[in-house]
Amino acid sequence: MEIIDHPSCNFGERRGGATVDLIVLHYTAMADAPSALERLCDPEAAVSAHYLVARDGSLYRLVDEQHRAWHAGEGRWAGRDDVNSRSIGIELDNSGIEPFTEALITTLEALLADLLDRHALSAKSVIGHSDMAPDRKGDPGPHFPWQRLARAGLSVWPEPAQPGDFMKDAAYFGYPVEFGEDHVLHAFRHRFRPDSSGPLDVADGAMMAGLARQHPADVTERSARRVPTRPLHDLS
Repeated sequence: MEIIDHPSCNFGERRGGATVDLIVLHYTAMADAPSALERLCDPEAAVSAHYLVARDGSLYRLVDEQHRAWHAGEGRWAGRDDVNSRSIGIELDNSGIEPFTEALITTLEALLADLLDRHALSAKSVIGHSDMAPDRKGDPGPHFPWQRLARAGLSVWPEPAQPGDFMKDAAYFGYPVEFGEDHVLHAFRHRFRPDSSGPLDVADGAMMAGLARQHPADVTERSARRVPTRPLHDLS
């Protein structure tokens, strides 16, 4: 796997001795890879990622893995925030409204296999930006082939189970349920049911129950994650 070094100045140290336990996938939503590289290396933009995978399959390294890239922003996963300090960020050269190229996905699969191996991570460590920030992000979007990655052991896909409480199961899988059911459902469907719409249904509940039981998040204190009974904006 050939890697092209294209250093960005936008990085810092991982805080509090954090080590990598997540890999977060994004789309660039820009015209092309050169445009994305320019922005990810612009000190005024103050954003970056560890890697960028271009449409033609080229792989760029912008920030060394030992450092904290600025890709995730506000959000939480498995009850913990500061996702930047505990993750590797991968930008994918895609507009968000088109299929991902075969060359890009092939390179991404090789990169993920290498990262999971070197950091001793399981497939459930690979998440989307929308998973950890469902109130404000939609990437890598409904066109991203999550099920293909799962078949390769590079992500997860559930077997439907007996539906339970959708939001409690979402919290058990890792979703930040404090953002409310509407946001969590939207993020979940982007990843697992991209052709679905309308109110929460039995199929949503069955897949989320499968995720909770087959791929629970690695957290120390599950009870610390409170499930709101109303959307976040309704809570005082």
